[in-house]
Amino acid sequence: MQRETPGNDPSARVPIAQAPLVQLRRANHGTHAIDLRREPIEARGQARDAGPVWRDRRDLERMSAIETGARFSPSGVLPLLTLPALALLLRSRMSGWGFMSAMALALYAGCKWLTYWELRTRTVAIAINRRRAFGYLFACPGMAAKAFLCESGAEVGKPSSTEWIAAGLKTLLGATLTWFVARIALPDYPLVAGWLGMIGLIFVLHFGTFHLLSLGWRRLRVNAMPVMRNPLRSTSLAEFWGRRWNTAFHELAARFTFRPLRRVVGLTGASLLVFLVSGLIHELVISLPAHGGYGLPTGYFLLQGLGLAAERTPRGRRLGLGHGWRGWMFTMLVTSAPAFWLFPPPFILRVILPMLAVIGAS
Repeated sequence: MQRETPGNDPSARVPIAQAPLVQLRRANHGTHAIDLRREPIEARGQARDAGPVWRDRRDLERMSAIETGARFSPSGVLPLLTLPALALLLRSRMSGWGFMSAMALALYAGCKWLTYWELRTRTVAIAINRRRAFGYLFACPGMAAKAFLCESGAEVGKPSSTEWIAAGLKTLLGATLTWFVARIALPDYPLVAGWLGMIGLIFVLHFGTFHLLSLGWRRLRVNAMPVMRNPLRSTSLAEFWGRRWNTAFHELAARFTFRPLRRVVGLTGASLLVFLVSGLIHELVISLPAHGGYGLPTGYFLLQGLGLAAERTPRGRRLGLGHGWRGWMFTMLVTSAPAFWLFPPPFILRVILPMLAVIGAS
């Protein structure tokens, strides 16, 4: 049987089983979510096979708007404002690498909470499992809250053994660079040793540990994709920054910065502003701890924005800057050649080298 919503034209009805909504069901162990694309709401007092309940299309459109619209609240933004401010207040009591770690953690935790709280406030029809929410906040490196907390596990494929091996090898490579190769180079070439140690730590953390966490969650049928997705395969700057390098920041910036700004200043303007914001954030975790190199990280990211705009121009398309081997070469040149702007010598010598000494890598 099909139930109509009183006072509405049957032509405006939509089967709830076809709508991207979730039903809340009370069970002995608490509230949990039911994916209505797989299980229709049952009419009260009817048999299970009575058919799907119909709901007015306008109700579905209203709920869809609530579910997809961004909504800010003081509770969501407050940690992103207070935690970095607290790190700044304690800056004089910490070493350079300690302040860098504290600021990076404060920014990360504030952004993480913002994505979680924004999902809670804009989604009225989804019950979020508390244990999975805890996992998202403390054991998931990504920022895709909706994918992690709400998507069905049946849609997540189990990772292959090859991916497990690759993640382990990347972790091992990073550890080798940090605790062995950097130590060999240190006596005579401290700047080179600092770079090797830093690259090694990036491999251990971003390419290795974060990938292993992603694999663990996906093995449990939770949608947690790796934050680094083979960036060396990028054939354009758009692909590098948008889909392969640190996708956690991309997801965050796209939702809270790029999309709102694009309506006001257009595609190119919004892209440049996102890169500007990224540069300012890196000033907090690179220039301030190093007490030097101010403006260089911002210049690096503005250069990325200009390169991205160039590959989208008619001349850039004719030159093949956004695809193929020319696009790959252009991407590698723009991202790697000015790397000393992103990580200037004061940061390597005053922050990275002392940190390597603390962790026993020098």
